[in-house]
Amino acid sequence: MTTPERIDPSTLAGEREMLESWLDYHRETLALKCAGLSDKQLKEASVPPSKLTLIGLVRHMAEVERGWFRNTLAAEGAAPLFFTDEDPDGDFHLGADDTWEQAHTAWRAEIAHARSLAAPRSLDDRGAGRRERASGDPFTLRWIYLHMIEEYARHNGHADLIRECVDGATGD
Repeated sequence: MTTPERIDPSTLAGEREMLESWLDYHRETLALKCAGLSDKQLKEASVPPSKLTLIGLVRHMAEVERGWFRNTLAAEGAAPLFFTDEDPDGDFHLGADDTWEQAHTAWRAEIAHARSLAAPRSLDDRGAGRRERASGDPFTLRWIYLHMIEEYARHNGHADLIRECVDGATGD
């Protein structure tokens, strides 16, 4: 496994560059939390009573990328990768055959697709898919970027705790 490269966001960038660089920073932070571990370690649920694992977090973030960019922004109607109606938390429920390679490949593919969907749009462009429940308003790309940064930041905190329990590594 190669070690991911994480670039600190610029303090002087314009709004879009800053949002995209912070999102990429948090994406790479999750990758760093998983770097250098075996599939067994990445599947270790290490903060009882939670069953949360690092692979589960990566699978979840693949679903989050897919949901917000493919389905909310672009209205692609993409089916879930890891969960079903019968198992709505399936992204976190790992089987014996689930691997880092599968989860990582799916996650990176969703990130690449998200970038391609966002690239031609302005921050004020409204999503064509899912709308805000209460108001019925569409989500703008700006809102989606901010939400994705928040989502990664929250889950990277979980990843910090899991990683520390797995092998004692802290930081980054």
